[in-house]
Amino acid sequence: MPATTPRIRPVSDSEPAHARGLDLVHRPRRNRKTDWARRLVREATLTVDDLIWPIFVMNGQATRSPIPSMPGVERFTVDEAVRAAEMAAKLKIPALAIFPYVDPARRDPTGSEALNDNNLVCQTLRAIKAEIPGIGLITDVALDPFTSHGHDGLLQDGRILNDETVDILVRQALVQAEAGADVIAPSDMMDGRVGAIRAGLDAAGFTDVQIMSYAAKYASAFYGPFRDAIGTAKTLSGDKRTYQMDPGNGLEAIREAALDVEEGADMLMVKPGLPYLDIVYRLKEAFGLPTFAYQVSGEYAMIEGAIRNGWVDGDRIVPESLLAFKRAGADGILTYFAPRIAQRLAEQG
Repeated sequence: MPATTPRIRPVSDSEPAHARGLDLVHRPRRNRKTDWARRLVREATLTVDDLIWPIFVMNGQATRSPIPSMPGVERFTVDEAVRAAEMAAKLKIPALAIFPYVDPARRDPTGSEALNDNNLVCQTLRAIKAEIPGIGLITDVALDPFTSHGHDGLLQDGRILNDETVDILVRQALVQAEAGADVIAPSDMMDGRVGAIRAGLDAAGFTDVQIMSYAAKYASAFYGPFRDAIGTAKTLSGDKRTYQMDPGNGLEAIREAALDVEEGADMLMVKPGLPYLDIVYRLKEAFGLPTFAYQVSGEYAMIEGAIRNGWVDGDRIVPESLLAFKRAGADGILTYFAPRIAQRLAEQG
């Protein structure tokens, strides 16, 4: 729209100086003058249908364990995860994403527990599906919760093996699909894993199981509290920069996503979220696929910490942070704030 040069409205010599004003055709503030007007012209809105709630599960019975670096977030035993899913269903949250805290005694260099059809993830899937079959269940495919070294793949002489890891990931995905996973979400960032998983699922008859690819997962410092939550913060040897993306790269995200789309991804994800809104926008514009963002643990911890210290208004900052994802083009958000926001939206009617 061409810029309009404000003009001074002509007034008579007898008119007082305070009556002199700008002769404007365009006054954008007219659309912001009242609450009803702001709601009527709002471009992006946040609803409960946009929310995915990531939960952490652990061994035990009837227990919830607080995660110190994520105030307000807890690990659930399987029975408590079922209760959490029940609450989510009542709040109309569409889906949960499940992440395990694996007993250190069950972790080994190859992550063999990931292939156990009675592991913590599989137990949780079966238990939730038995009681709340209508809620969507998304499972992480990566080896880091299961390996003694904390990496997402097989480690050999300080190097993460790609093709050998993909073979295990396919088997992990099949174990999860058999236990009731609706969406397989590979977060490992190995080359070719989406195509291999799609082929494996289809060959086993799981043609309706969706793949939400972590298409652009960055080697970020924002994952620290998550690693506390799944118990890999102290076990991780080295870093993940040889397979997770460099934070300075944007075009590479387009290339990664294009490969995943070609290999059969049904949905794309960007992780972390707020620091990478430009990537969310670019992927949505480039591919038009359902696109999601993960408001990760570090983002949550910073916002929640500021809320608890009284530095920011929690009732305003949380929905504002989530609305940013929708404005950037995200179709949904994985966020630890999901039950809180869903409750608030329900109260607002």
